[in-house]
Amino acid sequence: MNETKNPVKKPWSGRFQEATNRLLEEFSASIQYDRRLYRQDIAGSKAHARMLARQGIISNRDADAIVKGLTEIEEEIRSGDFVWKPGLEDIHMNIEQALVERIGEAGKRLHTGRSRNDQVATDVRLYLREEIDRLDSFLLGLQQALLSQARAHQDLVLPGYTHLQRAQPVLWPHHMLAYFEMFKRDRERLRGCRKRTNVCPLGSAALAGTGFPIDRMYVARELGFSGITANSIDAVSDRDFIIEFLAAAGIIMAHLSRLSEELILWASSEFHFVDLPDSLCTGSSIMPQKKNPDAAELVRGKAGRVYGHLFGLLTTIKGLPLAYNRDLQEDKEALFDSIDTVCASVEIMSVLVANLAPREGYISKCVTQGFLTATDLADYLVGKGVPFREAHSVVGKVVFHCLSQGKELTDLGLDDLRAFSPLINEDIFEVLSAEGSVKARRCPGGTAPERVAEALARAEEEVVTVHIPPGGRRRLQQKVV
Repeated sequence: MNETKNPVKKPWSGRFQEATNRLLEEFSASIQYDRRLYRQDIAGSKAHARMLARQGIISNRDADAIVKGLTEIEEEIRSGDFVWKPGLEDIHMNIEQALVERIGEAGKRLHTGRSRNDQVATDVRLYLREEIDRLDSFLLGLQQALLSQARAHQDLVLPGYTHLQRAQPVLWPHHMLAYFEMFKRDRERLRGCRKRTNVCPLGSAALAGTGFPIDRMYVARELGFSGITANSIDAVSDRDFIIEFLAAAGIIMAHLSRLSEELILWASSEFHFVDLPDSLCTGSSIMPQKKNPDAAELVRGKAGRVYGHLFGLLTTIKGLPLAYNRDLQEDKEALFDSIDTVCASVEIMSVLVANLAPREGYISKCVTQGFLTATDLADYLVGKGVPFREAHSVVGKVVFHCLSQGKELTDLGLDDLRAFSPLINEDIFEVLSAEGSVKARRCPGGTAPERVAEALARAEEEVVTVHIPPGGRRRLQQKVV
């Protein structure tokens, strides 16, 4: 886009005798990033102008000229022909000045009954509302990718881990659904944040409201808000809706980072559980054999970036007196970058998950190693009347014996097992199999096939019936391989 560095007269310059220092102009300008809000700023101005005319504060003729001029300016911005003037500081003054140059005196009437303080708060709420919808649609796509993986390998049993050590067998879909539940809660948090974001502060003016007979509810309805803010001071100084979003985004990134870490481990030669798509990996400039999980590593790394924005904005507002302070200008870069980062991370993770290829044969061998069914042996003895702590001790001795002999539990015969407890019979071998272990976990939320099938059906019903608000979208670029 074209920019000019010619000095411009500030709309607030009447009280000042000296021109603004060039260093302050450069230091305080936000137009280089807040022009992202142009659609929202113009929408808010149009609604405000219509309301002013409806209330008899300005003429219908002036309102029509304002709306027409703003529509033309919006088209110029969209096409890249608009000339931004950094000397005018921000998106609001750039658009207002362009409007005045275009339509004359009528343009000077637009700012009646409002301030940049309530104007920017309105713009950001409109923007964030749209971006929450977009992020929600991306999370839905990730959930669908997880469900596709779960369905594609519904009978696969793999080692479950605690402390990064093999613990008990679980079904592959059960593991995928664990992440489905995380992202389900993330979407619920976003919906709550959207509700609190979707209130209109316009009409709060600088901090005390306005003496003009404005109709705030009319503007709120025009802009699709659910209501208006209750306190003008709070409305212009509040940024907790942004902080709430950044916190929700941080939790999303934490979940993505955990998933990334598992995929990185699973793709390593030490685990060898999955193949990642070549299209989302890179090679080494020096080692020809390398296939690096760059997409997952970058998602894991970007989590810290979003955390930083959250703590940065919390630090910015913690000592601010009411009402508006220029410090609050720092909110937008944090918000914009966090939105870009989390949306891109969710989107690329959706493609990565959709194209995972588990090494089923190798995984099936792994579930026979590492004493994954030791707890099942203890539970078997409990079923025979042995107290659990005593059964735990008996099985611990069995495991120690196997370790000293270089054997697995499944390598032991009936006589070997009965040497530790005479209560053990032929039916133990079904208990000690990975398949028998998962079948036994029938409690609600467990990994038994029937419980997992029920959970899958519920999850699929949720994503089928989910409502994507207007503006939400999803782009899954690849299908399950």
